[in-house]
Amino acid sequence: MTHRREFLEKSLTIGLATFCGGSLSPVFARRPQSNPAIAVKGAMPVDSSIMRLGGLGDGYKMTIAANGKQIVVVNDGPGWAPPPATFYSTKLWEVEGEPETARFQMLDGYPNVDRAAHPEGAPHYYGHGVIAIGSNMYQFLATLDDAEDRPRRWTGAKLIYSADNGATWHNQNGSSPVIWEDWKQQSSASFPFFNEPDGCFSLLAFLQQGKAYAANRDGYVYVYGLNGSVDGLMNQLVMFRVPQNKLLDRSAYRFFAGHGHNGTARWSADIADRQPVHNFPLGWVNYTNLFPGDLVVESWLPSVVYNAPLGIYMMASAGIGSAPDGTEFGKPSYLGLWVSKNPWGPWRQIHEDSAWTPGDDQGARAYAPQIAPGWIAPDGKSFWVVWADLAGIREFGRDEALVDAEMAKASDASERTMIEAEILRRYMPGFSMNAQRVELKLD
Repeated sequence: MTHRREFLEKSLTIGLATFCGGSLSPVFARRPQSNPAIAVKGAMPVDSSIMRLGGLGDGYKMTIAANGKQIVVVNDGPGWAPPPATFYSTKLWEVEGEPETARFQMLDGYPNVDRAAHPEGAPHYYGHGVIAIGSNMYQFLATLDDAEDRPRRWTGAKLIYSADNGATWHNQNGSSPVIWEDWKQQSSASFPFFNEPDGCFSLLAFLQQGKAYAANRDGYVYVYGLNGSVDGLMNQLVMFRVPQNKLLDRSAYRFFAGHGHNGTARWSADIADRQPVHNFPLGWVNYTNLFPGDLVVESWLPSVVYNAPLGIYMMASAGIGSAPDGTEFGKPSYLGLWVSKNPWGPWRQIHEDSAWTPGDDQGARAYAPQIAPGWIAPDGKSFWVVWADLAGIREFGRDEALVDAEMAKASDASERTMIEAEILRRYMPGFSMNAQRVELKLD
């Protein structure tokens, strides 16, 4: 039996100063106006609001395109395709409407990352941070090493982009079509990040600031990453920023290098100068696998969104609950919500749940919470979080032989896909887009 990921995917303006002269310089970036009289005291997820929005897959990183529709990343599944013809490692979908009326449509033109694009033994690419800036879209895709004697770790991030609202896509160097580099092709020449210290910046998430980034006021794009793939590093949040028109230029990236006076940030061109912008709790990263040869699950990759009505930045993140033997999803995850006046923090926690069980479902194995940037209330006092749930994953592992027997019944690739989808829905019905409204408590 292949490991979990293989099954699922087979089944798939410059600032006032920058780093110069070999020294670190504080940068005083303009900030969006905020209401200083408003202070967020806490956050309350509303259980009665929970909705199951369907689809099949996980990830659900989101941005708002120029046409007002949200773009959502779906990994390890066919999304809302009826019937599922193939499983994608990653795919982009358009979402129109509010949660109660959400309509989903596959984004035409996005390059295929399906089983045909990933022969047996080839490296895999998983979509993470995506952002719309004007008519441009950018996405980072993470890739793993090929270790067999330990959980596979995240080693690199590939950047692709579209200059026509997602109709056509290019590699970072402007070439097209998008290619999926084999092991020997992967390098720092083709990826913004590859084999960095401890695998830092392999998993990336963009700060979302309104429709097509229109709420941004300082000309920078802010990107958050994790400092590695093991506990003690994966819980360290690192970040960089880059002028909007320089996102394709790796040499223009400036890494957060610590807090200065009065909430300012220090930025450096040298990745070795990076400092954590925030530390999440220890103890929420798997160190062995439920499925042999599987990966280090992407704990702590956050979702960060600017709440324009309140003039604050909001962050949601989760750590994976491991069993006593270190395997993933052995207990409910950790969920946290934080707010800040600046993209670089400091971050103040407003909600903590060390056993995240939405709707008081004690069997829940919810993970990867995402603040939907297009589903923030006009007054900013509430917003929606989406997530996937792998409740049932351990039962799936226990019944491995039965699953293999069912899969063997498939006569062709299409039938295999249908059987895979049915198995996933049977064992893990929450492996889809789930949504819940969160209300903010204000002074």
